[in-house]
Amino acid sequence: MRGKVQEALDQIRPTLQKDGGDVVLVDVTDTGVVKVQLTGACKGCPMSQVTLKEGIEKFLKSEVPEVSSVEAV
Repeated sequence: MRGKVQEALDQIRPTLQKDGGDVVLVDVTDTGVVKVQLTGACKGCPMSQVTLKEGIEKFLKSEVPEVSSVEAV
């Protein structure tokens, strides 16, 4: 599953990079929790939780149904 999650993140990465940010895959648990680190402009952005839940999490769940949630670490 980690490979599928990484491929999906690679698809949305250009959108984040366009705004000066990025996302790094840290871990995928056996229960489908994806742990990521937001970097660049995303790291300190007040909208980062919205980006995480409404952008990254929704996209990952649509691409990899085994994903249960996404958390920033």
